[in-house]
Amino acid sequence: MKALLLLFLLLVSGCSTVETDTAIAEVASGIPLTETEAYTSANRKIRFLWREQVYDAGLQDSVSTIVIDQALADQLTDAERAALGYVVTFIGSACEWDGEANEELSNLKCRALTALDLGYQCSDQHLGFLQNWFRNDQDVLARLASCPRVPFTASSQQTFNEVYLTTQGDKIQVWFSASGVNVPMNVSWQWTEENDFLVQDDAISLVKVDQSEVVRGELGLEKGL
Repeated sequence: MKALLLLFLLLVSGCSTVETDTAIAEVASGIPLTETEAYTSANRKIRFLWREQVYDAGLQDSVSTIVIDQALADQLTDAERAALGYVVTFIGSACEWDGEANEELSNLKCRALTALDLGYQCSDQHLGFLQNWFRNDQDVLARLASCPRVPFTASSQQTFNEVYLTTQGDKIQVWFSASGVNVPMNVSWQWTEENDFLVQDDAISLVKVDQSEVVRGELGLEKGL
């Protein structure tokens, strides 16, 4: 089991190498980075999530690990939490069962949702918060109705490499790079995406999605692995 887990983590790490440089993120969004401590400025672009190589004593190896700026997460407005919460609903952030998976599969704990104080994946706390904030956006509500539950050990999965948040007045932008693997098909892919949101009073809407070309490749795994 440890060998299989290490394989998954190494695959994710390998797919993460192209899109993890901060300079790439700056070029993609066209908005310069502000100082990290300027959480309360009117116009800011801040890194919410990224990856670092961290040694795992159980696996006896360094693995690519998701890191989240919890200080930033604690200071977000509810509208910003809604924008980030929507984006992280559909891509993995080190999601794992809290203990054993229960019959309802309702105890999947994802690192990004936990940082945003939104509870388990697809829970009433998670979806109720998003459904309230996106109540005027029927397309988003329809997509939330198909909330996925994918643990990070799934043989086919997608995960984040970086996530940046920019707030300018009533506009919120979430830019991310992500990668995916499908072990049975021996394929990997990666892409970047920018989601633009508009805040109106106490509601938010998704107004634009700009996705890069998806770059695909082979994992190079031996048959029968």
